[in-house]
Amino acid sequence: MKIQAFTDTGKVRDMNQDAFKTGFFKEGGAWAVVCDGMGGVSGGQVASEICVNEVSSHIEKGYRKSMSMKSVKNLLVSAITAANIKVFETASENKEYFGMGTTVVAVVILNGFAAVAHVGDSRAYFINNEIKQITRDHSVVQYLIDTGRITKEAAKTHPDRNVITRAVGVNPEVDVDVDIIPINEGETILICSDGLYEYISENEMLSKIKNPDEEEPAKKLLDMANEAGGKDNITVVTVEG
Repeated sequence: MKIQAFTDTGKVRDMNQDAFKTGFFKEGGAWAVVCDGMGGVSGGQVASEICVNEVSSHIEKGYRKSMSMKSVKNLLVSAITAANIKVFETASENKEYFGMGTTVVAVVILNGFAAVAHVGDSRAYFINNEIKQITRDHSVVQYLIDTGRITKEAAKTHPDRNVITRAVGVNPEVDVDVDIIPINEGETILICSDGLYEYISENEMLSKIKNPDEEEPAKKLLDMANEAGGKDNITVVTVEG
């Protein structure tokens, strides 16, 4: 297995409120977490750091050899639930962090399967000879698309395109979506913040990830997002099965 992970502040923001962590299991398999914080001058950075640390710690401590994917799913839900409590409590106890929150997307790959958990609009994609979005955004524009009020094309320029409907730490409880998919050797899970997919198309992601001449395709995608404007923090993590 191979992991590539990169983050950048971008060309406009003063602070990087994205955060990520990755790791491998001793018996094989890998995990990765990406968070995109929001709230106040520094609240987003605090929220994303708390969340990424909490989720990563739960994954590492909760992992057991030969875990079933049902157990992995439960582990991810409990990890994000714990992170939600910690972010919410921190915001409640510190006025300067009131209302802070973060997205999260976490993947665990074990025994030929990938479990992907998420809250918010950070995304996970599955890449083999094609590319498919695994996660479904918890956002205003996704709701409008689902209800037939706007098209996917219109969503790209909608004034509420950055408004999310679910986040870690904003409320005392959080709903976590989990998808489990098979993954074979040579196939890739890409997870990222919206600073990537707002500027880079799925076809561009597929082209760079599958290009055998690209030694660091994740870094190349990050650079391309900056070249396309870089108006947001950018985080790209790839885990190749």
